Amino acid sequence: MKKVILLGAGVLLSLTACKKESTESVVGEPSDVDSIESVEPTTETEAKTLSLTLNAASDSNLSGTINLEDTGEEVKMVVNVAGITPGEHAIHIHETGDCSAPDASSAGGHWNPTSHEHGKFDSDAFHMGDIGNLTADEDGNASLEFSTDKWCIGCDDEAKNIVGKAIIIHEGVDDFTTQPTGNAGGRIGCVEIK
Repeated sequence: MKKVILLGAGVLLSLTACKKESTESVVGEPSDVDSIESVEPTTETEAKTLSLTLNAASDSNLSGTINLEDTGEEVKMVVNVAGITPGEHAIHIHETGDCSAPDASSAGGHWNPTSHEHGKFDSDAFHMGDIGNLTADEDGNASLEFSTDKWCIGCDDEAKNIVGKAIIIHEGVDDFTTQPTGNAGGRIGCVEIK
């Protein structure tokens, strides 16, 4: 049995021959082909990725990177920070993608498109930008991996789209209770999501 698979408009042609051990190319009349199968090309969603470099704010020594990947099902965030004091530091998405002020105040408040109270992400009430805390070791290095299906990179849903916002690292810990900021203290790092 011979089988011909056509992909799209003949971009890929695959021929198989059963019970034939010849190395000759298979060329024949249409009657030599038992079946012709047309396969439509698939349109898989390509992952969107952003690699961002954190900027120090408020005269801190912070440096670091944030990598974001939108798989179409969720956004994965990987944060690596250096040059901060040991212990916990809050990390949030803020409403404005502007890190121009020396203290990063130009990034505005927490991103909160649903108008909820501040809290722990995925609890009863939380801002969409309430990521949580990362913990720096004794050398001032910290990392965090975070994933959610509540965000997207560049989609049409403004309640999910993180492009045009800013990611802020704070000098203090988020207590998940104090309104509207979690009592996280000053802003020591900032990067625009673009």
